[in-house]
Amino acid sequence: MRSAPLVERGAPSGVGGAERGRPRVRRGFSRPRGGSRKFNTAPRPYRGATPWLYLAPALVVLGGLLVYPIYQLGLISLFEYTQAQVSGGEPATFQGVGNYAELFGDAEFWRVLLATVVFAAACVVSTLAVGCALAVLLTRVRAVPRLALMLAALGAWATPAITGSTVWLLLFDPDFGPVNRILGLGDHSWTYGRYSAFFLVLLEVVWCSFPFVMVTVYAGIRSVPSEVLEAAALDGASQWRIWRSVLAPMLRPILVVVTIQSIIWDFKVFTQIYVMTGGGGIAGQNLVLNVYAYQKAFASSQYSLGSAIGVVMLVILLVITLVYLRLLRRQGEEL
Repeated sequence: MRSAPLVERGAPSGVGGAERGRPRVRRGFSRPRGGSRKFNTAPRPYRGATPWLYLAPALVVLGGLLVYPIYQLGLISLFEYTQAQVSGGEPATFQGVGNYAELFGDAEFWRVLLATVVFAAACVVSTLAVGCALAVLLTRVRAVPRLALMLAALGAWATPAITGSTVWLLLFDPDFGPVNRILGLGDHSWTYGRYSAFFLVLLEVVWCSFPFVMVTVYAGIRSVPSEVLEAAALDGASQWRIWRSVLAPMLRPILVVVTIQSIIWDFKVFTQIYVMTGGGGIAGQNLVLNVYAYQKAFASSQYSLGSAIGVVMLVILLVITLVYLRLLRRQGEEL
C-alpha cells in the first residue's frame, strides 16, 4: 500500500485540482537544526579611522585658525609680556592669574564691560527686529520690489565695516551731513555725547548686520507650508499673531542660529566703534571690550592685559551661548 505524500500542516487542501495534495514549498531561508538563523539587513554603523581621515583637512584648518591662537592668547595672559619682552630686553616672567587680578581690580574694566553688554544687547535686539520685519515684508511684496530690497540689503552686507562707518560719519557730519539739514539740527555733533555716539554706531551695526537675519529668516518662511498660513488667516489671526503664534515657533531653530551669530558679532564690535568715535570717544566714554583690549595691548604695550581681556571675552561668549542653548533645551527644542 503506497503512502500519501506528506503535506505541511496548514496547507490548503481544497484549492484547485492540480494543487490539491501537493506539499507546500516553503519559501525563504530554512531554519537549521539546533537554533534559528537570523539575517540582519539593517546597515551596520561604520567603525574605523576613515571618517576621521575625511575630517582631517577641516580639523587641521580649524586647529590652525582657532585652537592655536586661543592657546597662545591664554598663554600670554599668564605671563608678564610687555614691549620689553617683545624686544628681547627682558625675559617673560610667569604671573599666573596676576594679570586677571589686576584686570578685575580695575574699575574702568567693569564700566567698559557693562557698556559692552548693554550695547551688544541693544544691537542684537534691533538687528533681529529689523531683519525679521523685512523678511516678512519680502513675502508680501511683488517680485520687482523684492529683488530691489534684496539687492540693497546684500549691498549693505557686502560693504566693508570701515567703509560703511566712514559713510555714516559723512551722513551725520555736523557741517556737511544731510541728516542734520533734514532734521534741522544745525551743527549738532552726534559723536560728542556718549549716548548719541553709541546710537549712531548702533545704526551702522544694524545696517550692516540685518541682511543676514533677513535672508535667513526669509528662507525659513518660504519653507513653511502655505496651507498653515492660510488657515491662520482664515481663523482671523492678524499678521502679528501669525508671526508670534505660527511662524516664530516653526522658525525657532533658525532664530537660534541668527541670535547666536548676532551675539558673537555685536559683542566683539571693533571697527565701527574705533572709526566712528575716534578710538573710543572723548575720555574713553564709548569704549567696548574689543577696543579696550586693543588700547591695552597696542597703545599701552601691555600685551598680557590685552590677552587677558580677550580670554574674558571668549569665556563670556561661551557662557552666553551655552546658557541660551540650555534654556531652549528645557523648552523642548531640538537643536
